[in-house]
Amino acid sequence: MKKIIFLAAGLLLAGAASAQIKFGVAGGANFSNIIKTDDPNFTTSYKTGFHAGVTMDIHLVGPLSFDPEILYDTKGYKATTTSGEFTQRTNFIDAPLLAKLKLAQGFGIIVGPQVSFLMSTTNTYSNGFSTIQQQHYEDDSNRFRKSIIDGVIGVSIDLSTNVDLRARYTLDLQQDNVDGTTQTPQYRNQVWQIGLGLKIP
Repeated sequence: MKKIIFLAAGLLLAGAASAQIKFGVAGGANFSNIIKTDDPNFTTSYKTGFHAGVTMDIHLVGPLSFDPEILYDTKGYKATTTSGEFTQRTNFIDAPLLAKLKLAQGFGIIVGPQVSFLMSTTNTYSNGFSTIQQQHYEDDSNRFRKSIIDGVIGVSIDLSTNVDLRARYTLDLQQDNVDGTTQTPQYRNQVWQIGLGLKIP
């Protein structure tokens, strides 16, 4: 995976010599949940989080640009079980590799893959009387993929020359956990994001 990162960085640097590039920062809110693949009776609800990071806008040709980013993303979900309330919080470093197509002045669509790197997982159990937190250390977190390929689609609306409103939907294209259990079934993350991007003049 490190080779992929270095290769992507090399391609970006190579393209920087001839492309029009704008750097920036971005951040906003996440509304995350999961899609179960093996237990439809495991009912979950959305959990609020955030994303923040750095962005690039590399103009390619006409209305088309390449927009790679590095974001810190918090994801997760909530569930009600027979034992009480269960909450899972996962922290990722996400690397979207997006194409942006401007359809009109100040409005564009974005689509592309994203590579997500799992940093940590925290499970919280609450039965109304006590609360227990479980951190997934190396032996336990082996059940969870360290890197995941996602798909991203969304829109970008320019609020000014250097500020844009971003709205996206991100879905894991792979199962996050290889071994499903009765407490945590096999699943994929899905995240609705809304936020602002600020281009550095």
